[in-house]
Parts: sequence; structure tokens; C-alpha cells
Amino acid sequence: MPPSQGGEASSILVPRSNKMAKANKKIKPHYNFFVSGRWRNRDNLLDLVKKIKNKGYSVYCFLEAPHAVHRIKNNPEKDMANFEKLNWKEDKYVKRVFANDMRGERNSDTFVLLLPAGKSCHIEAGVAYGLGKKCILIGNQKKAESLYLIFSEVYENTEQFIENIEFPH
Repeated sequence: MPPSQGGEASSILVPRSNKMAKANKKIKPHYNFFVSGRWRNRDNLLDLVKKIKNKGYSVYCFLEAPHAVHRIKNNPEKDMANFEKLNWKEDKYVKRVFANDMRGERNSDTFVLLLPAGKSCHIEAGVAYGLGKKCILIGNQKKAESLYLIFSEVYENTEQFIENIEFPH
């Protein structure tokens, strides 16, 4: 049963051996990058995640989180319209999304915001900055915004960003 219909939230689990699965031990995941962006920008986000992974890095992206994989092929506009109708204070699915995303963000080294981005992404950027994470912006922010100074690196596009990251040590 989906969480929005009363199903239980679960924690993010990383792949592990059958022996470990039988012991039901949870492993604290670690990610090099936490990638944030709009659900409506799904295809560009997934492309960025793929390119980062191809460079040898680990990535948390809400689109690949357990709470979202069943929605990934949905029309982004319709899917977000349905999500935005949920009672964000009470809905179990919304709470599961929040818990998974915050866990992913805490367990990541670097925060990457891909523009265009909505309110949630900007809140995540503030959380990352507050946690002392390195913050990177990808996209063209045309208007002056003083709080965009939280980003220590700014790239015009995904390709420029990918060219500037190196294989992990």
C-alpha cells in the first residue's frame, strides 16, 4: 500500500549481501553528492546524476530514492499536481519523502542545485549550507540574490560542471 494511503515509511537502504540482509542491519549510506532540482526538470536531473556517477562518484537524488521510483515514469506536471494536493503536515508519504531526503542530505559531502529549482530545493540548499556542506549551483541565475552567495562554485551548465569534477581519490 502506498504511504499516502497509510503505508509505512522506510529508511534508505543501500545494496548489501544476502547474509547482511538476513541480519537486517542497516548501513549508513554515504554520498559524494546530493543533487537537488525540480521534479518537473526530471530528465535534466537524471542526466546530471548519470554523468556524475559515470565519473565514479556516489549520488543521492530524490528521483532515485525508494519513495520516488514508482513515480519516475509519470508525467511530471500531473504527478506534481497530485503531490501538491497532499496535506504536507499530516500525509505519511510526504513525511517519508522528507525523512529520506534529509537523511540523504546529511549523509552527503556536497550539495548541487540544478536550476530551475523550486522552494523545496532552495530550502535544501539552506539546510546544506547550515550543515557546512560545500554548495554548488548549476544554471544561470540572472537576478541578484544575496543568499546565492552560499554557493562556492557556480557553473553555467551541466557540461561545465562535469568537466570540472575529477575522479574521486
